[in-house]
Amino acid sequence: MVTDTRILAGLERQAAERRALLDAGARRLGWKAGFGTAAAMAGLGIDAPLSGFMTDRTLLPDGGSMPVAGWGKAVLEPEIAVRLGTDLGPGASREQAAAAIDALAPAIELADLSGPLDDVEAILAGNIFHRAVVLGTFVPVGDGVGLDGLRVDVAGAGGPIAEDVDPTELLGDLADVVRLLADALPAADDRMRAGDVVITGSVIPGIAVSGGERVEVSAAGLGSVSVALG
Repeated sequence: MVTDTRILAGLERQAAERRALLDAGARRLGWKAGFGTAAAMAGLGIDAPLSGFMTDRTLLPDGGSMPVAGWGKAVLEPEIAVRLGTDLGPGASREQAAAAIDALAPAIELADLSGPLDDVEAILAGNIFHRAVVLGTFVPVGDGVGLDGLRVDVAGAGGPIAEDVDPTELLGDLADVVRLLADALPAADDRMRAGDVVITGSVIPGIAVSGGERVEVSAAGLGSVSVALG
């Protein structure tokens, strides 16, 4: 149960924005984790990743493009996305969260870190700087595909940016990330539902981008996803 008044106030403001988008015709997509590294949580005085939302209004096609030249501080984040096969409510165990995940995919999030980085309520009210997400093709969990042993490679036009990255080194157990987000969502006037997509946080420190780049993120057994930046 969330008791931090900064988080409660921020999620209330975030939920109002989300409801307005859905009422205007946006389609539910899912959720995002932010500030989930040990260092980031310690810096903000929080004990779980912050939660944001995603709709189809910010979904880009794989290989698509996004102009970022006018942004304040554009950042690209290579991530692992999970898809839920069943609902997941607050208070779930790590094992229940893992069992609720039915598919995985590589993902890219684009964020604009142009706001305050030390104000929890403002970060949440601004949906954790989210601007766009690119999702790869989801691969069902099973037959060697699962959260254990994931490795991620990131490459740009000039060659490798990061290789053989273990997502847990920065983010911890990804099922725990999903569980902790599920605990927070009642404060955002919702909960995780079957079919929701969750991007679990950047597996490496965010990459500053200014336009003209093309970045590909791949994960063993999950294929790849890419985006071009204008």
